[in-house]
Formats: sequence, C-alpha cells, structure tokens
Amino acid sequence: MSSLKNQDQNSINSTYSAEAKYKRSWGSYIWDTWDKSPEERRFLTKLDSYQQNITNAYVSGMQEDLHLVGNDLNYITTAWTCGYVIGQIPSNLLITRIRPSLWIPAMEVLWSVLTVLLSTSKNFTHLVVIRFFVGLAESTFYPAMQYVIGSWYKTDELGKRACIFHVASAIGPMFSGFLQTAAYNGLNEVHGLAGWKWLFIIDGIITIPIALLGFLVMPDLPNNTRPSKWLYTEAQLEIANKRMAEINRKPPSKFTKAKILGFFTTWHIYTLVPLYILFNNGGGPASSMIFWLKSFNTPTKTVYTVGQINIYPLGQNVVQVHCLGPGSQMQSTWSMIICILLAVTPLYTHIARRWALYYMTTVPAGMSGLILAWANELTGADSEKRSFVVASCNMWAYVMQAWLPMWNNPVFFAFLTYLLQRRDARRQRSLEKSQSTPDNGIRVEGLPYEGTELLIDVVAGKIEGFFGLLGCKAQKPDARMSQDKDATYSS
Repeated sequence: MSSLKNQDQNSINSTYSAEAKYKRSWGSYIWDTWDKSPEERRFLTKLDSYQQNITNAYVSGMQEDLHLVGNDLNYITTAWTCGYVIGQIPSNLLITRIRPSLWIPAMEVLWSVLTVLLSTSKNFTHLVVIRFFVGLAESTFYPAMQYVIGSWYKTDELGKRACIFHVASAIGPMFSGFLQTAAYNGLNEVHGLAGWKWLFIIDGIITIPIALLGFLVMPDLPNNTRPSKWLYTEAQLEIANKRMAEINRKPPSKFTKAKILGFFTTWHIYTLVPLYILFNNGGGPASSMIFWLKSFNTPTKTVYTVGQINIYPLGQNVVQVHCLGPGSQMQSTWSMIICILLAVTPLYTHIARRWALYYMTTVPAGMSGLILAWANELTGADSEKRSFVVASCNMWAYVMQAWLPMWNNPVFFAFLTYLLQRRDARRQRSLEKSQSTPDNGIRVEGLPYEGTELLIDVVAGKIEGFFGLLGCKAQKPDARMSQDKDATYSS
C-alpha cells in the first residue's frame, strides 16, 4: 500500500505546489492559452482541433409498426442501458493497454453496423437484443473520451475542454431530430421502408466514415502517440509529456493487486461517484417532453405532426449548449425547482408554461464535464484509477437512473469532495513548511491555522473517521517523500 500512498501524495505535492506558485493573468480565465508560450499555444490549438435515436424513432411510427405497447419502450431502453453499463469499466481500463485511436473508432464502426441492423427489426424481441449490443458498443465512447482528454490537458484547461466535448451530447440529438423529420417526410415508405427505419440506416451510414477518420486523426495518450508530420511532431509530443509531468499526471503502469485495491481505499470514488449520480438524475424530466407532445394526438385528431414532435423538444438542446457548467449548488436547486413546477403544472391547460419549464430542465447539463474533469484532476497520479473512477461515475449514474430518477441533490457530495481536496492541499502546505525546518521534522501542531482551514480540518477529520469505518486508508503526508519534478513520461 505504500506505493499507493506515494502515488497519491505525489499527486497532491505537484498539483498544489504548482497552484501555489502559478500566477494566472486575468485573460487566462477567459481562455486558458492566452498566457502560455507560443509553442504551447500552437500545440493546444492542434490538440483542440481533433477532439437518442430510439426515442425519435418511437414517436415517428416505430411504436405502431412493431405493435409496441405498455412498457415496451422502457424495456428497449433498459436493454440499451444494460449494455451501456456493463461495458464502461472494462472498456475504460482496456484503453490503458490498447491504443485509444484503435479501440474507440473500432467500437464506433461496430455501433454503426448495429444501428443499421435496427432497421431490420421485425418485432419487439429483435429490438431488445440489438439495442443491448448497441449500448455495449456505445459504452466505449463518452467515458473513454473524458479519460483521453484528461490525459492531455492541465488543470486550468481541462474543465473547458470537458464541457466543450459534452456539447456534442446536445448537438447530436439536435441533428437526430432534424434528420428523423427529414427521413419521415421525404423517405417514409420509399422502397417499402418506414421513416423510422431510414433514420437508423442513415445514422449508421454517416457514422462509418467519421469512425474510419478516427483511426487517422484521433490521438492516443501522450506517452504512446506516434510522432508524425501531419498530426503531432516529436517536439509537440515532448511538450505534451512535459506538461503532464509538471502536474504529475501519470501514464499507465502495471496492474497489481495493491493498485486495484487502491481504487477503493481512498475517498475519491466515494464522493465523486455519488456526486455524478445525483447530478445525472436531476435532468429526468427533460426526456418526457417528446412524449408529452405525442400525447396530444388521438386516433381522430392530430395536434402535432411527427415532424413537430421531433423538432420542438430540440430547444432543450439549444439551452444545454449555451449553459456550460453552472455550479453544483445552482444545479441542485434549479433541478428541484423545475421538477416541482412541472409536477404542479397541468398537462394540457398551461401549455406555454410547461413548454418553457421543459426547456429549462437542461440548464445544469454542463456539470457532467466539470465533474469528470474534477475526477481526472484528483486521481491523476494513478492512470488506471483515473480511468476506473471516470467510468464508474458514468456507469453508476445509469444504474441508478433506472430506479431512482428523482433523487437529485448533489450538493452534499460536491461539498464533501471540495472539503477533502482542501484538506489535502492544507496537508501539503504543512509538509512543505515542515521540510523547510533544520531537522526536516513535521511540526503540524505549531503551524498557524486560518479559521477556515481549521474548520475544514475538523470536518475532514470527522469524514476521514467515517471512511475509516469503510476500510479506506487516510492519505497523510510523509516527510520522507520527495517529488521528482523532472520526471517525464516513459515512451
């Protein structure tokens, strides 16, 4: 276990020492590359440049064509969720051993083929089976990309990039909604295929060239990306490795029993995973708008056409794109207020109010990128642990979403994570002061405490005692440890 302590302590040492010495310009808070060297700016510019179909089909005729009734859609969605949940942790651990530029595009190609196969579904059973494997293939992408992003960017850069990447989860459904409308209006019954089948065919076909392009342009990790003239030169990869060494963001290393046990014996997984679960479950009402619109139609009366049902909810995605990363307190409070207002608003008499409330459900969606960026930052000393924690956040969020969709107050776990992060920072400052004494001894009791730091230490101590009951190891400074600031990534 000593090696685990060394890794985590080194992460604390480098992260907080760098933060204490680094003075940011005001411009860097707007965009973080403005106060970096020209060489680093050029590298980051190049790095930045590379970086829900079933619901639309359901409301566009699939329900009627396949005679889906009752909870059939829920079962289809659950089949996808099962595949998505099962694949995330194994896949994320696998990309610490297999180059991401091979694994992720390969899974995207498989996803494309399976999506096209959905158009051949003849009944409910076919849909359930194929959707399970679609979820399994899709499980690779989001947590893996967040892990890869966390392997290239520093702390002051990571949050922005993670949130910008998360915008894709809003833009994708926007594209899908317009695509489904066009497919239904222009291709419905062409060659005897219903419009919802054409959606799956088109989605699968257009994804294949993008996935194939990924084999060429997607970066691996800084330590195993191969230099090339048209992607990253050897000099740029040296910059990338040096940048990660400066913040002690470690490359993958050998799996050991102690390393695997270390996933569970520090506090990170016990605060970050619940935080992400509670955030993720706060946006449950967003997905019901499309069904609310469909419910206006009866066998004898059509209020909203298929095209309108697919397009009108896209305002939620527009709101999500423009609301990246509000604070956890706002996210929690906002979600609770919107859920309560939706619950008390009549379904069919206050339509404008309910419409606006549905659009407001996606305001806090940018928190996903921020939480996973935080996870990348806090677990950077152990690449495998970082991969595991990032995947665990997303995996358990979908596990809990299946049966606990309304438990949506992440404030406690956000505050708890912040307290423990501050505790580690305070311990590092104590260690640095103690190492500056002539006998190099630790004299924590003689250090002057600020009121806030003393309160944090007391609260964190109580929390640490609780974790002790769970079998978690405390991370205490060791005066004998030293940080190798010149460490570089192994090639």
